[in-house]
Amino acid sequence: MKKQLALAIACCMFAGLSFGQKKAIKDAKDEVNATKPNFTSAKDLIKGALDNPETKGMAETWYTAGWIENKQYDEENKKLILGKTPNEKVMYSALFNIMPYFEKADELDMLPDAKGKVKPKYRKDMKAILRANHSALINGGAYYFDSKDYKKAYGFFQQFLTMPDMKMFEGEPLMAKTDTNYLKVVFYAGLAASQFDDHKKAIAAYEELKAANYNLKDTYQYLAYEYDMLKDTVNFIKTLRQGADLFPGDSYFLLNLINQYIYTGQKDAAVDYLLKAIDQNPTDVQLYSVLGTLYEERKETEKAQEIFQKALSLNPDSPEAQANIGRIYFNKGVEMRAVANDISDQKKYNEELNKSNAKFKEALPYFEKAHQMNPQERDYLIALKGIYYNLGMGKEYDATEAKLNKLND
Repeated sequence: MKKQLALAIACCMFAGLSFGQKKAIKDAKDEVNATKPNFTSAKDLIKGALDNPETKGMAETWYTAGWIENKQYDEENKKLILGKTPNEKVMYSALFNIMPYFEKADELDMLPDAKGKVKPKYRKDMKAILRANHSALINGGAYYFDSKDYKKAYGFFQQFLTMPDMKMFEGEPLMAKTDTNYLKVVFYAGLAASQFDDHKKAIAAYEELKAANYNLKDTYQYLAYEYDMLKDTVNFIKTLRQGADLFPGDSYFLLNLINQYIYTGQKDAAVDYLLKAIDQNPTDVQLYSVLGTLYEERKETEKAQEIFQKALSLNPDSPEAQANIGRIYFNKGVEMRAVANDISDQKKYNEELNKSNAKFKEALPYFEKAHQMNPQERDYLIALKGIYYNLGMGKEYDATEAKLNKLND
């Protein structure tokens, strides 16, 4: 008998706890529906119900939590509509919280009852609220993006993008994934992810845009940048090549592709793309300088000299263009001097020595002009010092050495 009494008391206590949490749901609604809504109190009350084992499995609990957030969002949004200043942090925080609560509420709302039937009670209302707030998520993302809280901005953009995939909208698409606004938000999501250095998330966004043929020039540029940040050389080059093929007049793809080929030692490919770049930008002196240097490295000296001369004709005031031609003659002089030093016959030695000196003399005016244009460049002074030494120009050699020493101090 005592055991039965104890069991009865325990059951009453358990029922009391359950009733208390259910009452908390009602009280939370009352706090919101009051003349002066108390959202802090309402959220505290519903939190208890969300944590309680007896009520956390009820669709009503989660629906109410989302409903409270929506009411608070509406309260602040009304101020905006009326030209007043809302608390944007509170407004957008509430907006962001609605969807997760409704997602869980819908999951529970769609469970079959004891007879195996599904009778959703809250789905219709939740769908209406989410539809009404969908575009506002973009504003929330923009607010946090402008505040430089890029992770939160990304979260808002992701809610906007994933809401159409919620089960409650199955068969009733909230919006098409080909919709311009949808694709714009994908782009913003990529930008936000990049700002907090989640390059994989950014790549996912830009790859989606690429597949949708959206704003392709920008998409390929941002996508290439993200692959570069991940040090994914294969996809970086692949994206640059695709961009260069799609937009042959755009220097971003060509120049980055050329740099990458040079950096990875693929100099033949670099030459091919440099020739394309020059076809599109025939007055770009820098392109000629890089191309000439690559020919020079491939021991195609005549081609290199021809390219450097073209660069110089385009910009005679370029110290780099002057020095590039000077270097061709200087290196020839060095090679001829090495040949001469291996000759034991004095007459033939003198002949080769004179040929070598002739090349140093041809190099001299170019390096003098380059030095005159850029007196702080050590390489020009080093070249001049070598020329003066080989030509036996002691006075000039000493003066050049003094300039180098001064630069070193």
